Amino acid sequence: MPAPVSVWASTQDGKRAGWTLSSFLVVEGEPSEVIGIVDEDSPLADLLTADGPEPTVVVNILGWSHRTLADAFAEVAPAPGGPFRMNTWVDSSWGPVLADAPAWLGARVRRPIEHAGWGLLVRGLVEHVEVGTEAGTRLLGYARGRYHSLD
Repeated sequence: MPAPVSVWASTQDGKRAGWTLSSFLVVEGEPSEVIGIVDEDSPLADLLTADGPEPTVVVNILGWSHRTLADAFAEVAPAPGGPFRMNTWVDSSWGPVLADAPAWLGARVRRPIEHAGWGLLVRGLVEHVEVGTEAGTRLLGYARGRYHSLD
C-alpha cells in the first residue's frame, strides 16, 4: 500500500531528534489524533520516552525533493553533521519544522507510549496544522520498498 513519507521531529532541553515514518495516520475527531509507529531504537524514541514534561512532535510531510533527507533520518544514508544540517529547519512550539515541507502538523504526545509489534505506538493530539498552497507539489510516497511520487 502506498504511504506518505514524513519526518517526525521533536526537541527536548535543546536536543533535536527525528525519524522517518511512513507508518502513520491522521484520525479526524475532536480532538484529531496522529498515530505513528516509531522504531524503539531511534533517537526520536529516546527523546519521546524520556522523563519530563509531556513531549510534543512535528509531523513534517515530505515532498519528492526530500528523498535524501528521508534516507538520512532513517539512518540508511550518510548525513555528515546530522540530518538536521541537510535542510533549513524552523523551531515551532511543537518542534523542528522543515522550512519547505508541503505540510506539517504539531501534536502533543499522549502517554504512556506502548509497543506495537517491534515499534512504539505514538499517539499525539493534533494542535496545529499547516498545508502549503503551492500547486503541483509532488508528495513523497513509499511502497514496495521504494519511493514514489504522489501527485
